[in-house]
Amino acid sequence: MTPSTTSDPYYDDLETRPPDVRERAQFEALQAVLRKAIAGAPAWSERLAGIDPDSVNDREALASLPVLRKSDLPPLQEGAPPFGNLATRAAGTFRHVFASPGPIYEPGHTGDFWRMARVMHAAGFRPGDLVYNTFSYHFTPAGFMMEQGAHAIGCAVFPAGIGNTDLQVETIASLRPNRYAGTPSFLGILLKEGDSRGLDLSSIESGIVGGEALTASLREQFDARGIRVLQGYGTADVGQIAYETTPGAGLVLDEDVIVELVEPGGTKPVPHGEIGEVVVTLLNPDYPMIRFGTGDLSKFLDSPSPCGRTAPRIAGWLGRADQTTKVRGMFVHPGQVQEIARRHPEVGRLRLMIGREDDRDTAVLQVSPRAGQSAPTDQILETARAVLRVRAQIKVVPEDALPDDGRHIEDIRAHD
Repeated sequence: MTPSTTSDPYYDDLETRPPDVRERAQFEALQAVLRKAIAGAPAWSERLAGIDPDSVNDREALASLPVLRKSDLPPLQEGAPPFGNLATRAAGTFRHVFASPGPIYEPGHTGDFWRMARVMHAAGFRPGDLVYNTFSYHFTPAGFMMEQGAHAIGCAVFPAGIGNTDLQVETIASLRPNRYAGTPSFLGILLKEGDSRGLDLSSIESGIVGGEALTASLREQFDARGIRVLQGYGTADVGQIAYETTPGAGLVLDEDVIVELVEPGGTKPVPHGEIGEVVVTLLNPDYPMIRFGTGDLSKFLDSPSPCGRTAPRIAGWLGRADQTTKVRGMFVHPGQVQEIARRHPEVGRLRLMIGREDDRDTAVLQVSPRAGQSAPTDQILETARAVLRVRAQIKVVPEDALPDDGRHIEDIRAHD
């Protein structure tokens, strides 16, 4: 299909095809992906041993395949770096290799590899626009994900990256970009900083945000300024999964993924309308992700979408199926908290408390020293910043304040 380059609200004709046509086309594509994965990727050949690709022709058959969870990736990749024998082409033939906390390595390639153009088009991005991209270009693929999507549409991109708030607002006031890509909280920070310095940031007309929840209060602030902001939902492993087209009306699934919602930590799909773990099958023959368990929770919404797109919709991010969570756009794993404890034997228990204050994620590492010992807060803070890769405050609590319940991360943010 030829992408739209006009005022057409749809990126291409795929977005409005009949649901049964989409389902049939996706499973035909999946059979081809399975054949290539079994033939060209040793890890998939082992995981799918005995599976006839041509028999996987509907959701019931798909549900019989094993789930690959995010926690499975580090040991696979450690044994066969960098992609754990899950790619069907050599690592050196990709354009990039990225790293996410875990560590987990992901490939990047040419074109709109992560399929971000579709969500950007929905947010109003058009040829000739200037996109101010504040996602990181360092280690993780987020910055490149947005840049490639913008280029596929025909936009120019300013690679701002993260941090340097003072310089950022000066640049926006001078450069006058009309589109924004980044986390919603950072957009709020930039606008507030611009106001405090008397700088005009009104050139920004719309944006695509992700990496964290778009709260109702932030959306109201953006709306009051005439900035139309929509959410995208994806991961570094599979790229774009779903995207907002109408504020508050759920997220429409991408055209190149098959999404199931399964029992958290399990493999069986939950009934329609119930909350389950988002499991994604990516129709990418070079880096197939077949029944990839994201660990995120969501639920299906009744169709059709008010925007006219016919793909299924999900409610958005409703929490995590495990302790892994996302803070300021970065995943944090229980194993990272355990690593901090390993480096500081004088500490008995640790718990990372994730909250939200003034529309920003907060991270407080609660530290419980062992009996008769003290906690070196400066050293622990330095270790935490190196291991977690997000800034956290340190709070020393009494020895018996943290229960021995196996929990290392507690997310106390309210999820609407």
